[in-house]
Amino acid sequence: MQVSVLLCVSVCLVCVCAEGKWRSCMEVREAYGALGFSLNIAPQQEIAGDHLRVCAQGHTCCSAEMEDKLGQHSKVELEGMMEETSSTLRSTFISRHKKFDEFFLELLDNSEKSLNDMFVRTYGKLYTHNSEIFEDLFSELKRYYTGGNVNLEEMLNDFWSRLLERMFQLLNSQYTFTDDYLECISKYTDQLKPFGDVPRKLKAQVTRAFIAARTFVQGLMVGREVANRVAKVNISPGCSKALTKMLYCPYCGGLPGLRPCGNYCQNVMKGCLANQADLDPEWNLFIDAMLLVAERLEGPFNIEAVMEPIDVKISEAIMTMQDNSMQVSAKVFQGCGHPKPAGMSRSARGISDVFNSRFRPYSPEERPTTAAGTSLDRLVIDIKEKLKKSKKFWSTLPDAICTKERASEDEEQCWNSHTKGRYFPEVVKDGLTNQLNNPEVEVDITRPDTFIRQQIMALRVMTNKLRNAYNGNDIYFQDSSDEGSGSGSGSGCTEGCTTEFDFVPTEAPVVEADRSDPQPAADTAGHHGNTPPPPWLVAAIAGAGLLVLMQWR
Repeated sequence: MQVSVLLCVSVCLVCVCAEGKWRSCMEVREAYGALGFSLNIAPQQEIAGDHLRVCAQGHTCCSAEMEDKLGQHSKVELEGMMEETSSTLRSTFISRHKKFDEFFLELLDNSEKSLNDMFVRTYGKLYTHNSEIFEDLFSELKRYYTGGNVNLEEMLNDFWSRLLERMFQLLNSQYTFTDDYLECISKYTDQLKPFGDVPRKLKAQVTRAFIAARTFVQGLMVGREVANRVAKVNISPGCSKALTKMLYCPYCGGLPGLRPCGNYCQNVMKGCLANQADLDPEWNLFIDAMLLVAERLEGPFNIEAVMEPIDVKISEAIMTMQDNSMQVSAKVFQGCGHPKPAGMSRSARGISDVFNSRFRPYSPEERPTTAAGTSLDRLVIDIKEKLKKSKKFWSTLPDAICTKERASEDEEQCWNSHTKGRYFPEVVKDGLTNQLNNPEVEVDITRPDTFIRQQIMALRVMTNKLRNAYNGNDIYFQDSSDEGSGSGSGSGCTEGCTTEFDFVPTEAPVVEADRSDPQPAADTAGHHGNTPPPPWLVAAIAGAGLLVLMQWR
């Protein structure tokens, strides 16, 4: 009888103890429901965890379907963390590109309007009847800005040649000139220097300012696109498993409020974002090159400083041609032959009748308002501060994500991938090759993300263009210079411009400018491997003012 009673008591105690191990899952259900999931698949109390594939297979508050849903949610959460962490960087490039683009387009429009108003006032119908040369010039400048294949030096040389032909006819209106004769005149442009030194100086100033400005806006565009695209993470199976284990296995273990240990979070993020970290060296070189060109825009390549006196400079060129018309005409007649008289039917007005007034530039009060409501100096100062802060952005993503809001500062009271307690493994270094010994994420270091490699190449091409622009060169035309300098369009470094880079240019296609506001990618990050690279923008910039003078006929 006593033996039976003792046996009964022992069985009851075992049952009570066993019953005590199957804890309530109420707290887990509340946390799971807060994520937006139905509680129909969430156990009321712990169950056996043999069905779990990621989390520990002990007593658990997760059904198999719960673990799957939490795994999918972990991907969404990483995407959200990347979206949030990169939002400032992305908005910087988006907003500053838009601002610079507005500024230079308005600057160019204001320049054209200003010159047109001034020459109408000064020369009247003589100008309006021949204004197409200015329209052509500004049309070419805008085409250069929007990524057109325009050689600035050749375009400006052509402008001055056409101007010489028109001016020569006006100043010698008693003669008739054939097309062959006019072509002969243009061949003497360099020798005669009919406009003095104005064309040479303006060409140097305008080309280097336009090249720097256009390339800088292209850089903002490339930075914008790279930041938008790289922020969309390609989540590998190994990363997905590690994320689930870090973020939601505490749920399955009945500890939904427990945050991961800081170093544990770091290792998971370094594994998941290893390819992003590999973008960082090229990104830093790109930012350095942007900062160098920004300094040029503040100083010798300031397109506003080129625009401000351009109307006066062009007027000086016209007046120089007028004052030296006798000598110029004599040399042309000597080289090209004496033209035929126009006859009595043609007006033979004198020079004083053609140019009966000197050019009067705008007073400061009359000038058009500053483009886009700001100044180039203010825009550049602002963007330089933002660019400096964006260096090392991609390699510091784990630090930005594993903040105290997402990871525990208490090294003892944190989730260490198995239970609550200290995390002992060391934090691995950045980049793909350093993930071989990552204890948390399985990473195939032999297969770099091709999408990220495309962005690295886009940055490399843009950095090369920026370095050329810093030296006043446009890489599209480096082989077209007839001066033997090899610098092509924009060899404006003849006036105190230092050159600090020696490198081989990388070819890049000229494409149309993209001024559309970038839209968030609708497809998932996992599709990046099949996403073609964007038609790389290279839109450019020319900002303002290369003014022009008249095309008289």
